[in-house]
Amino acid sequence: MKFIEDQTAQKLRGGYYTPLDLASFIARWVAELKPNKILEPSCGDGAFFQAMADVGGFQAANLTGFELDDDEAGKAIRRAKELGLRRADIRSEDFLGWAIDNMEKGGERFDAVVGNPPFVRYQFLPPEFQTRAAIIFDELGLKFTKHTNAWVPFILASMSLLRPGGRLAMVVPAEIIHVTHAQSLRSHLGKECRRLVIIDPEELWFDGTLQGAVILMAEKRSSARQKAEGLGMVPVRGREFLRRSPSELFAEPQSINGKTVAGKWTRALLDLETRDLFDELEAHAEVHRFDDIARVDVGIVTGANKFFLVPDETVRAYNLTKYAHPMFGRSEHCPGIIYDERQHAANAEKGSPTNFLWFDDAPNKMSSRARQYIERGEAESLHTRYKCRIRAPWFKVPSVYSTEVGMLKRCHDTPRLILNKIGAYTTDTAYRIRTREGEGERLVGCFINPLTALSAELEGRHYGGGVLELIPSEIERLIIPLPKAVTPDLEDLDASIRNRPTHETLERQGKIVLGALGISKAKQSSALEGWRKLRDRRHRTSTETVEA
Repeated sequence: MKFIEDQTAQKLRGGYYTPLDLASFIARWVAELKPNKILEPSCGDGAFFQAMADVGGFQAANLTGFELDDDEAGKAIRRAKELGLRRADIRSEDFLGWAIDNMEKGGERFDAVVGNPPFVRYQFLPPEFQTRAAIIFDELGLKFTKHTNAWVPFILASMSLLRPGGRLAMVVPAEIIHVTHAQSLRSHLGKECRRLVIIDPEELWFDGTLQGAVILMAEKRSSARQKAEGLGMVPVRGREFLRRSPSELFAEPQSINGKTVAGKWTRALLDLETRDLFDELEAHAEVHRFDDIARVDVGIVTGANKFFLVPDETVRAYNLTKYAHPMFGRSEHCPGIIYDERQHAANAEKGSPTNFLWFDDAPNKMSSRARQYIERGEAESLHTRYKCRIRAPWFKVPSVYSTEVGMLKRCHDTPRLILNKIGAYTTDTAYRIRTREGEGERLVGCFINPLTALSAELEGRHYGGGVLELIPSEIERLIIPLPKAVTPDLEDLDASIRNRPTHETLERQGKIVLGALGISKAKQSSALEGWRKLRDRRHRTSTETVEA
């Protein structure tokens, strides 16, 4: 959980300004329309104004810019005057509020929209902005979620204010491709635009942030009769692409539509051959959706993990043996796919918090040392935290049970299921998995393969640092081959995962699991390379890098 008091002023404003060379590239593309009316919904100190002046052709254009921060708006006004943008109207007000008033029929419309919308989490937005964000979705008949980042309603409102045939070009977070809260935006853009193109860089464009960014180029359909071509991806390395014609880049990639534009855009990062192969394998009789063979539940929600998850030292100090139960919840707790007494003992020896404290007694039945531990938590005001204060007593955690199979919420290379041999509990950093047909060991063993690894890249999401995360609805859509001819050797697979590079283990498992489905070595390799490409992109490393 991230708290607002821990965030910098720059993050709370979303104030990461666009490098001039990227802004100039965008200005060159929209200049081709010879636009009369241009919208910049989050102009900051006027970085795009410099690009417009350098490109030329904008001096007579009517430019409407919005910037909530008075000081930054003042800088933008002065810069526009200095650059000769005589018809620039910079407004120090909230763009979303103004947009709501203009989205209805008869409101102001623009030939082009440029910019870099604020990257601000929904929970960090002031209440009136949260309300306006929800109104934008409602006005367009789109599903809204409170996980939505500020840049999403900015793009939706901007597209609504764009005239038919107009162009929108913005620097946006790379998570537009895959994050769940942007699904309504992706679907809406797919319907509204003649063509969409994402320029996807290998490197990070903004200093001081782990957030990847892309350039979104969108041309709105000129009429309801014009065909929506779909989405194209242009992967780039370095700044060489900026020397090319923006229109050439916009026209270059082959557009794809259908399930790609209707869902996550990650599929568009794959070549046609790999996409077709994935669809072919998905239709195999012994390949299943995860939701068809298993159920996913979140782990135990304590509300105060540091209090309820403790090392052996704390158990001894407060005589809490009666209340201590084995648990795991971090990747370092589970380096393989088997969690047994040996792994639990190794974690305990390192001083890891391997004990979950479940206080199921009434206070008058507890030992004095156990009551002292509860009082220690109250001295730290843990009982006032939301998850704790809504239960009585606050220290009795609900929904405590374990499952035969677990799965960590996040991973570095590829997710894996964990055979929970000792009935350890898991917190909400992991999931509890219950198989529908009681074949836990086979599910754990077959889960590791190139097809499922590729499926996880297509369904999951990632943030700063490149860690892959899957929520329950994404896990339920994963593709799992379960060939009846395979009896997994879990001890051998566990050793491979612990000691070999991930790609070697996946290649080996491809031969065993996919091979049992009759899939050729060439197609196994294609699935593996598809996974590697998306994994490397997530890590922001080149596929040419030799894996150690």
